[in-house]
Amino acid sequence: MQARQLPLFRGWSWLAEGFQLWRRNPALMTFLAFGYLLTLVVVSLVPLVGQPLASLLMPVLSLGVLNGCRAIDQERKAGPDILFSGFRSNIAALVTIGGIYLIASLLVLVLTMAVDGGTLLKAMGGGKLDAESAQSPGFALALLLAMALSTPVMMAYWFAPLLAGWWKLPAPKAMFFSFFACLRNWRPFLAYAVALMLFGAILPGIVIGVIGLVVPLLATVLTFLLPLVLIPTLFASFYINARDVFGIPGAAEHSAPLIVDDNDARD
Repeated sequence: MQARQLPLFRGWSWLAEGFQLWRRNPALMTFLAFGYLLTLVVVSLVPLVGQPLASLLMPVLSLGVLNGCRAIDQERKAGPDILFSGFRSNIAALVTIGGIYLIASLLVLVLTMAVDGGTLLKAMGGGKLDAESAQSPGFALALLLAMALSTPVMMAYWFAPLLAGWWKLPAPKAMFFSFFACLRNWRPFLAYAVALMLFGAILPGIVIGVIGLVVPLLATVLTFLLPLVLIPTLFASFYINARDVFGIPGAAEHSAPLIVDDNDARD
């Protein structure tokens, strides 16, 4: 198994191919996406331990979604139980990835206290944010700092669940290879981000706004229906970029990943 370095245009295609994957089994894909989100929300509501527990389970459920996408892609039958299939695959590494991600995210928020005195940390913890604090230069700077520091954390997490689940890598190694795979593929990820903003937010907003001027009721219906397509498509696109970069486990599924250039990559 090798981590390919992809050209920019591939990132532009990930969302479209995610939509195509959703169309092949919209019922299962929709269940996986909203089942993932609902499970994390319900777990996070448990007093005291809910939010940390949700972070620990996030990679496990992420692997379940990827397994479901893989089943659809390979035209295999799969039921709703595949969402929880991550519990049967290298669970210790997956939970460790969630723990590392949680600690790193908390550290990022703690570091922003040096800029805004803890306003962002309180807001993320559910505290009330008044208008004066939200408009302060310190809060804006804290947001920018949080985005900058969170980016490498997200890069280390992005592919880690599938590397731990499909290739049985330990958590630190999975996050290491995930970070450098994202770093090598910053161009397609940039194109992917542009596609998400354009087709996931800007164009739908314009279309619904125009329709709302003519048929307000239809615009309201579309506002509720559109997420039923966009959210599962987004989850499906995660599988598409993972498949593009790392491929699908085969005969060499237990080998360690190797970061290579696209010209030298071979399955």
